[in-house]
Amino acid sequence: MRNSARIQSIYRYPVKGLSPEQLPSVSLSKGKPLPNDRRYAVENGPSGFDPADPKYFPKTFFLMLMRDERLAALRTHFDDATHALTIRYDGTEVVRADLETAAGRATVESFFKDYCAKELKGPPRVLVGGDHSFSDVAKKVVSIINLASVAALEDLTGQPVDPLRFRGNLYVAGWPAWSEFDLVGKTLAIGEVRLNVTKRIQRCAAINVDPVTAARDLNLPHTMMRGLGHMDCGIYAEVVADGRIAAGDAILEAEPALI
Repeated sequence: MRNSARIQSIYRYPVKGLSPEQLPSVSLSKGKPLPNDRRYAVENGPSGFDPADPKYFPKTFFLMLMRDERLAALRTHFDDATHALTIRYDGTEVVRADLETAAGRATVESFFKDYCAKELKGPPRVLVGGDHSFSDVAKKVVSIINLASVAALEDLTGQPVDPLRFRGNLYVAGWPAWSEFDLVGKTLAIGEVRLNVTKRIQRCAAINVDPVTAARDLNLPHTMMRGLGHMDCGIYAEVVADGRIAAGDAILEAEPALI
């Protein structure tokens, strides 16, 4: 059945915790995430992050949906050519600024100083570290969500579950529910691209937030643990062979690629 699997949609998240951007296609490079995925983060009080020597920090150091659900009410867009982030709230543009300039970052910081005043532990600071990715894991990965597993969660909860709650990069149709966990340690082929599946994704309270309404309206980790005995949904994979992928592309199991 896995041979009939296809990419239904592709998303990236230029700023950690802010809204997704759908892509029709994207080029993947060995050892890297999607281009500009989690390239930026908004520091919630001093973290010690050094842009000249970027290292992994836990998400608790940043504004993020696990704790700051009001972020989901914002609609954002990042322009690759100009590095401009546009933030809209309630249909109105409230910020447009170049995240690669100090002045632009200060404009965004000023917005979050007011918008997230109750959540802040200190001055907000827009962080960027070259090709660093502010992922929830230290390795540079691509996150993959099995849409059948999301549908199984809808059956478990008895309520609609928007797949975007899981903030994945690739959403896959055609795999049986939960069969993605069997792919850990295996290699996926999407055209010329090869991805080594490294681990399951354990979920936190961020998935309780509706990405459209910004309401914290479900307790999915609790429901999953009670009904399934785990809190996992999705898999992480590392790109081990370059290429371009697009929505609609087939996903196959392949011989392991050399790292």
